[in-house]
Amino acid sequence: MQDTTAALQRRSLPFLVSCIIILADQISKALIVAKIPENTIGSRLLGDFLWIVHAKNLGIAFSLGDSFSQLIRIALFIVLPLGFIGFGIVYCLKTEKLSTFQRYAIAVIIGGGLGNLIDRIFRPDGVVDFISVKFYGLLGMDRFPTFNVADSCITIGAVLLFASGILWSSDEETER
Repeated sequence: MQDTTAALQRRSLPFLVSCIIILADQISKALIVAKIPENTIGSRLLGDFLWIVHAKNLGIAFSLGDSFSQLIRIALFIVLPLGFIGFGIVYCLKTEKLSTFQRYAIAVIIGGGLGNLIDRIFRPDGVVDFISVKFYGLLGMDRFPTFNVADSCITIGAVLLFASGILWSSDEETER
């Protein structure tokens, strides 16, 4: 019984990272909303490379789905992600097949996902995005679509999780 409790505590530890990400995401968004009028550039940094802006997005990445009806957006952008996040939490806590690195990668994704879900639930006018970087014409875009801390964490966590599946076999570092 004590081993099971210790294992559960060890598996829960990565979710502290999720909590830190949620806090950082929500604090940064609150600062943007308080300090920068919507649809304006608050700061230009590193020449024209990085802009801190205030934008809102009713859709998901690249504003996909922003024209969907509210009911469809709730189903696709709140209910479905909540299901995936719930599954991810339960899987991380119950399985022995994940490495510690993979647990942290999933926790980073969950933190980012919950950060954006908070906006989708409590900001009916959309998720606050504020980071805009120059894209130098790549893929026909002068600037990459505006994003936030949560979006960055989802992307970084997904890349780390994908890399862990390619670089390490599942038997190398799993917790038993």
